[in-house]
This record gives sequence, C-alpha cells and structure tokens, in this order.
Amino acid sequence: MTLNAFFSDPKRRNLALLAAVALVSAVFAAVALERRAAMVAPKYSAHAFFPDLGPRLTEVTRIHIASKKGGSFDVAFVPMKGWVLPGRANYPASFTQVKQTLTALAALETIEPKTDRPDWFGYVDLDPPPAGGGVEITLSADKDHPIAALIVGKSEDIGDDSGATGLFVRRPGDDQSWLVKSVAGIKASPADWIDRKVMSVDRDRIAEADVRPASGPAYSVSRAKPSDADFMLAPMPKGRELSFAGSPDGVAAAIVDFSFDDIKPSGELDFTKDASRLVTKTFDGLIVTTDVIKQGDDYWARVVADSLPGKPDTAREARDINAHADGWAFKLEPYKGATFATSLESLLKPKAGKK
Repeated sequence: MTLNAFFSDPKRRNLALLAAVALVSAVFAAVALERRAAMVAPKYSAHAFFPDLGPRLTEVTRIHIASKKGGSFDVAFVPMKGWVLPGRANYPASFTQVKQTLTALAALETIEPKTDRPDWFGYVDLDPPPAGGGVEITLSADKDHPIAALIVGKSEDIGDDSGATGLFVRRPGDDQSWLVKSVAGIKASPADWIDRKVMSVDRDRIAEADVRPASGPAYSVSRAKPSDADFMLAPMPKGRELSFAGSPDGVAAAIVDFSFDDIKPSGELDFTKDASRLVTKTFDGLIVTTDVIKQGDDYWARVVADSLPGKPDTAREARDINAHADGWAFKLEPYKGATFATSLESLLKPKAGKK
C-alpha cells in the first residue's frame, strides 16, 4: 500500500495521528521527569559534618557552651571525680547528657548546604552569642586544645522516622551554613547538665512526716500502713478540722519526685535562721531530713539522710543520698518549696466566723 493510499483512509489516518500525539506526549513526559529529577537531586553527597570526631571522642575533656539565654559555662572531666560543672563548684554533671551530646555531634550528617550570607544568619539563629541567637559549643582536649566547634541555630522537622531532627549549623568563622540531621539537640542551660540523682522515694513507702514550719506550730502527718490512702494530722487543734480529707497528703509526700533547678554549696546559705524542717520516715526505716529556706522568691533545700538501726538496705540508700547531697543546697521549684514549708493552718478549715 502506498503512503498516499494509507493517509487517504480516514481510519488509518486518525490512528496515525493518535500514535504521533502519544509519541510526542511520551517524549515530553520523559523530558519533564528528567528535569524534575535534576531539580530535586542533591548537588552534593551527604557526609559526616565532623568526619574525624568519632575516633577522638575519648580525647574530649572539656565542653564549652555559650548562648544568649544560658550564658557561658563549661562541663569538664576531672580525674577521680568524672564529669563536673566547674562553674557550680564541680558539682557532678549528668554523664547521660555528656554522652548524648558527644555522640550526637559525632553523628551529625549533612542534608544540604544553606545560606552563606551573614546578613541572613539571624533568620535561623546562627549569629554567635552573646549577642546572637546561636548556641556555640566547643569540644577541647587536655590543655584546652580544640577538637571541634559548632554554632547551632534553629531546628526543623525533617520527617525522619527514627526521630532525628534537622538543625541549622555552621562552623565559627565560616559563613557557609548547613542543614544537618541530628539524633539529639544541644542543651544550652547549665541546669540541663546537672546530675539529678539525689534521691528517689516512692509515696507507698512513706509512713510519717514531722513538720516544723519556719513560723507556726509543729505537727506530724502519718498513716498506719501503706494501703491507707490518706495521712492523719496530729495534733488536731481543738475545735478544728481538716480543710478536706487528704489535705496532709501533699506535705507527707514532699520528698517524692525530688527535683531542682540549680545548686550551690550549702555553706553559702544560712539554714539556721527562718528554716522549715521536714523529717520524712518510711516504713522500711529510711529517714530524710530536709531543711528549706526562702531567699527572695527562691526556695533552697538541704538534705540529710539516715536509717534506723538494723536496716542494711536503707542504710545503704542513706549513704547514697548523702554522697549526692552532702555539702550542697538545691534550688526548688516554687510550688515544691512551698510544700516543704506547709503551715498547720493551711491544712485546716478556717476558724468559725472567718472566711
């Protein structure tokens, strides 16, 4: 069949036109896909941000952190003591936090380069402290020999299934910024680096608490057995009654979930004047004495533990508490400090005729 005869047949001509259109469409689609792939394809190969840091982590003896909000502080390794906070009189640092931070820095992986314009750093908090919003962290070896340094800015959700987050970072003195994948953020407050292990006492163990408030009469709250839901007040003032059945429970369990925001040597504070004292006793023989004072808006606590004779387990627990608490004062959250200083009157209904 000749070419003219083929195209003279309307049916064959339409089929040919459709085939041509389909071919052209396929070509355009292939070109579009190629261009799209080229647009989204990385212009570089992902790599470790600190490629040589992993093998050198054991050399790190000092971590310096500076930020606009948290100020400047060090976390240092001291032989025979371990990791401490020099600015907090060498109070023990959280080894978990140290390990997590060093591991995260060694594992930083680039996602893509970002701006290299210093005038844009403020948008992602990469201006250096103390004026800028960035967090600067420097790892050093003995004699303060620097190993790695980084300025960390804002975080970004990168949709990572493992929970990793995106961080904007750059090296000090280098204008090139990066978006990197990090398994953990950088903690910029000294409070985040403090070892929080002072004591852990469950409410079920508590039998009695003897309270001597800074002002007002002393009193005790107790229960006969762990299954008793509420604590009983003694002595109950004549003609008075509890504000509600469980009002003594809070002060009885004051040492439960013991937490603090800061620390300082206890010798810097005067616990002999205007102090509240709470002596907590457990069914298994642990005795914890907590003295609390208020300075301005802040509550500070001093903790001493002891044990009844013939109780080896609680004696060991008391020694462990004292090893963490001896010589230190702990800054309590306001609500917690007020609980330790609970007055007798606050547990009772108002006197008749008073509102």
